Amino acid sequence: MFRDSRINLTDEQVSSYKENGFVQIDNVLNREELEELRTCMEEVMNNHGGKSIQTSEDKAAYYKVLNQRVNTWRDHGGMARFVLSERLAGMADQLIGNKGVRLFHDHALLKMPHDSKETPWHQDFPYWPMKKPGALSIWLTLDDVDEKNGCMQFMPKTHQLNKLKAVSLVGGHDIFEEAENNGARFDKSQAVTVPMKAGSCTFHDGLTFHAAFANQTDKPRRVLAIIYMPDGTTFNGKPHITVDDLSLQQGKPLAGGRFPKLY
Repeated sequence: MFRDSRINLTDEQVSSYKENGFVQIDNVLNREELEELRTCMEEVMNNHGGKSIQTSEDKAAYYKVLNQRVNTWRDHGGMARFVLSERLAGMADQLIGNKGVRLFHDHALLKMPHDSKETPWHQDFPYWPMKKPGALSIWLTLDDVDEKNGCMQFMPKTHQLNKLKAVSLVGGHDIFEEAENNGARFDKSQAVTVPMKAGSCTFHDGLTFHAAFANQTDKPRRVLAIIYMPDGTTFNGKPHITVDDLSLQQGKPLAGGRFPKLY
């Protein structure tokens, strides 16, 4: 069974994150913990009720990009052990300068086999109902990932830009063209592809440009992603599936039981 523990990041890892807007961290989970998480994720993805949110259904255009379930921790105690863990949140806290972190939400991200589509280049922050940047995501893979089954790509230093327009993951605009129109030019050939072994992860800033390859294999590519925000992050008043059922006030901190402080 997964037992919580702290992982101390190196100065080099923290510096790399601050400089480039992302960092890879290997061997976050061991073999037994991976098996436990795989079982928990399979159970929650097969649960069609509860409080987690399935964002698209089979054969829909978005489903071909991502089979996604948001807030799995609210339906499954096993998922909650990982999502609410100090091991993962503690790394996020170290990367943002030990300010304290809260959960925004988790999401199980599956790229289904065969008719899979690439995840286009985008920033995450434009989707989130937060006034100021600073939030970040962990992308924890349950499978070995490479260009064949949907590993990630990052464009270094793009987190230094401001928020751009949200990119639709189905037929969206070219974020590099938008950046160039705003005076920032990046060469796609300088993008960093990040293959990883199962149990490893990346963290990336909400403003960092990133994308994922299509899944060309016969098995789903399984990832647990968790969004952490600095304690004190405030609500910008915009709709989002994780807040639409709450009576939140614009300008007030995202806090309380739905957004627990984890570190």
